[in-house]
Amino acid sequence: MSETDALRALMEADRWIDRVGSQRSHLPEMAELSTIEVELRSLLKALQEAQAAQAPVRTAYEDAQSEAARLAKRAGDLERTLSASTANARELTALQNELDHVRELLGRSEDRELELLLAVEPLDEVVSSIKAQAQPAVARRTELQGVIAELQATLDEELVSLRRARRERAAALSPELLARYDAALVRVGTSGAAQVDAGRCDGCRIALSPLDVDRWKSQMAGTFMPCPECGRLLLP
Repeated sequence: MSETDALRALMEADRWIDRVGSQRSHLPEMAELSTIEVELRSLLKALQEAQAAQAPVRTAYEDAQSEAARLAKRAGDLERTLSASTANARELTALQNELDHVRELLGRSEDRELELLLAVEPLDEVVSSIKAQAQPAVARRTELQGVIAELQATLDEELVSLRRARRERAAALSPELLARYDAALVRVGTSGAAQVDAGRCDGCRIALSPLDVDRWKSQMAGTFMPCPECGRLLLP
């Protein structure tokens, strides 16, 4: 194999590695995943705001529930005591007064509980609605993460194979030519060589001047003129 063919083979190997690497980093699923994550962050913010509004009202409602339950139990205890009591009239009057007071407090507490229930229900609905809205997105995110991991694993295997082939192709070049190629590759990326297509370097896509085209056409075999713009070695 001539050095020109070997250089062209190495160039193609590096271009394939660049394509596969770019594909690995720009999977369509990754774009969808990014969109979903933006949506989920927005929903999370909305959920946090809804929960911040809900929390004090729900706490007050639950406190009112507990207080109403305590008062109802106390009223029940007093009623049973009165029903079974053999105490004197003074003690019975005291029990009755306490029962009347507890019933009054219970009525107020139940009114407060109902008021808070009416306030907390719409807040609960907002929280539940946001969670329900997020569930499909969460499931899709998990699905996409699995698909991306599988695709990237496959592409990683392909990259290992391509890099192995690249090493074999690089070994076919002379040390001097390989050093020039690798220096250009490090400087511009993708590949260290390029072809001339319609008077343009197909690496940087910059048109060569007529003088440079003449120089490229007249270059001696094995010299490989660099592109004046990007420095890639121009293949004959």
